[in-house]
Amino acid sequence: MAARRPYLSKSRIISAWQCPKKLFLEKHRPELAEVSAHTKSLFATGQQVGRVAQALYGSARSVEIPFNRNINVMLRETAAVIADGPDFPIFEATFRHANVLVRVDVLIPEGDGWRAVEVKASTSVKDYHLLDCAIQDWVLREDGIPVSSISLAHIDNRFVYRGDGQYDGLLVEVDLTDEVRAVEPTVETLVERAHDAVTGAMPDVQVGTQCNKPYECQFMSSCWPTDAEYPIAGLGGSKAKLGDYVALGYTDIRDVDAATIIAETQRRIHRVTQSGEAELLDGARQVLMALSYPRYYLDFETIAPAVPFWTDTRPYEAVPVQWSCHIDDGSGDGTHQRMRHEEFLDLSGDRPMRRLARQLVECLGDAGPVITYTSYEKQVLNGLIKHCPELERPLQRIIDRLFDLYPIVKANYYHPGMLGSWSIKAVLPTVSPLMDYARLEGISEGAGASDGFLEAIIPTTTPERKAELEKQLLRYCRFDTAAMVELVRFFSSAAA
Repeated sequence: MAARRPYLSKSRIISAWQCPKKLFLEKHRPELAEVSAHTKSLFATGQQVGRVAQALYGSARSVEIPFNRNINVMLRETAAVIADGPDFPIFEATFRHANVLVRVDVLIPEGDGWRAVEVKASTSVKDYHLLDCAIQDWVLREDGIPVSSISLAHIDNRFVYRGDGQYDGLLVEVDLTDEVRAVEPTVETLVERAHDAVTGAMPDVQVGTQCNKPYECQFMSSCWPTDAEYPIAGLGGSKAKLGDYVALGYTDIRDVDAATIIAETQRRIHRVTQSGEAELLDGARQVLMALSYPRYYLDFETIAPAVPFWTDTRPYEAVPVQWSCHIDDGSGDGTHQRMRHEEFLDLSGDRPMRRLARQLVECLGDAGPVITYTSYEKQVLNGLIKHCPELERPLQRIIDRLFDLYPIVKANYYHPGMLGSWSIKAVLPTVSPLMDYARLEGISEGAGASDGFLEAIIPTTTPERKAELEKQLLRYCRFDTAAMVELVRFFSSAAA
């Protein structure tokens, strides 16, 4: 008797399309997966958008097929609802063909057939969405469901939330029926490819661009060489070119022949890594020593929910909820420990932008450079002007005082330990080994801060948990501005 073919979900077929080795590892070595905070956040966002979609498409009579590990239960429940000839939408209707299982976000009766709607948290239709919908359409039609049309509903980032839980217009629906039917003939081939990936030996796939497109792969550390002192991925640049180096057996940046490197940034990374010593040019010291006092070191933390919940905000808009500022009046020794520090964090759950902006204007005064790392703070301040038009003039004066530390550092410094990154998290440990974001307990990066804030303002969060999140949020944001202080102190005093 032939072995029974394993079940394949739509997401697993997409995994095989991206990389059959990825699917093999998902099936047989899930313990090797390293799921980033960003990926976890995307998953939570998808669930949130799905709930809103049900409210928008649903009616009082709508039915949702609940998830059950026993697939047959979901199949029977779906079949029973459809057999009754419903005139209302069904959510998560479950179908199977050739042991490929799909759960349809929204299934709506339409004449003698059904309109299928796939809901995505993205702000546009992507090429891989067509394949996603094609798999779904193929299973439904092969299972005998007359699909009259298939659409993708995605976030409209022009939507402005006006309050009262009204989200009409948040999703825009695009009919993809013709495009889906055009690519549908490839589905059976992809299904076979996925079956081969889960039933055969681990596929031999060279690392390359597919490692983070269209989705971040959770098995990067299993495929890319990571045990070298300076792993090849730290050279940066094209994933395809890096994959070629790996295929040649290179594992360390220093293995690469300099003659094969074209991009100037990669040539610099390679040259400095080969030397084993940091490169420090005098330009940073000259620029930073010329900065006047007082100096304000500013960092924002923001949230950008797909489903906005404060009035007059848009999907994925970066809304500031916290700031930290170290103030150097020039009288101390240049260390953050001896500087005045101010901060803002409101965990009431109320719309915080006006109070945040007013306190910021008061903190930053009228003169002195406002030091940031990257131009993100400028983007946030411009957003604040839209929400606080009465503060446009003082906020614009702050924008005019901004001094971005990032391009100064990038132009004048590289350390082999930065592994191709000039992010503040990469630079800081190389100039101040005792200051390392990895040492922070709890919240230690931006996605974690956003998630922590959102958890803290939920009414069901316990007072004890809320107090712990508040401590972590304040510590993390303060660490960001202390890090900038340390960078300026180092580059101002270090000899080239």
